Amino acid sequence: MTIKGRAHKYGDHVNTDVIIPARYLNVSDADELAAHCMEDLDPEFVKRVQPGDVLIGGEDFGCGSSREHAPIAIKASGISAVIARSFARIFFRNAINVGLPVLQCDTSSIAQDDDLEVDLTAGEVRDLTRGTVVPFVPLPPVMVTILEDGGLVAHVKKHGGIALPEG
Repeated sequence: MTIKGRAHKYGDHVNTDVIIPARYLNVSDADELAAHCMEDLDPEFVKRVQPGDVLIGGEDFGCGSSREHAPIAIKASGISAVIARSFARIFFRNAINVGLPVLQCDTSSIAQDDDLEVDLTAGEVRDLTRGTVVPFVPLPPVMVTILEDGGLVAHVKKHGGIALPEG
């Protein structure tokens, strides 16, 4: 699975309250959530993002409240993946559940508006603007399958349940 898009870069500790402000938590429509994605941190974000673009963060991306609205808003805005140095664990899990790839690696060399190509299988972020490659630990195959299926609910529907390991 390969993703191509432009980088939208933010710093450390981007929390769920700035990804989707609490005043929109009564909204369940993904398109409406997308319209307000990042608006308190970057009011121009939704005007600049194009389908396939990649959100870049620093340390502890997705910290704060454990709201599933945050990865839904990001994905619905057109972002195809989030790459950060580290993630809040509940954000990471929620992102996989909604079908949003989240990849952990050193993001310091990636700049705003760089053109990126992300190879989930090879575990590489290729910065086409700078001609560099940043490795990341590839996601486990089951997570890649869940992402390819469109998230956990779609995965369960497609495969008729979840197979659990014996023992």
